[in-house]
Amino acid sequence: MFNEANPLVFELAKNLRKNMTHAEMILWNSLKAGVNGLKFRRQHPLGIYVADFYCHKVKLIIEVDGSIHDKKEIKEYDIKRENDLINDGYTVIRFSNKQVLTEIEFVLSTITTHTQNLLNNYKNSTT
Repeated sequence: MFNEANPLVFELAKNLRKNMTHAEMILWNSLKAGVNGLKFRRQHPLGIYVADFYCHKVKLIIEVDGSIHDKKEIKEYDIKRENDLINDGYTVIRFSNKQVLTEIEFVLSTITTHTQNLLNNYKNSTT
């Protein structure tokens, strides 16, 4: 479930949970009750990475990016990280802090659509 995350990654995740951004807290308030009957975890270790939000059943990662993600070296890291996670079978969707803060209905609608599609694929693959 944790994709062999080491203790340092668990400690990082714990610290990130204690220090969530305002946008992450707003999104978490909507996700913690679940979406389409699916449960989410916040700041969840996955191998060497920590996902902002994660749904294990359909392997969905939701990232909420602040302005630091506009920097070239961070963008390059994000691309590598996302490709690694996709290669491990995860689906990754990203939103900016601004989107979460100003377009929360769009963000939640997008998440609902993705979870429903992934849930349908999951159900079809188990029958």
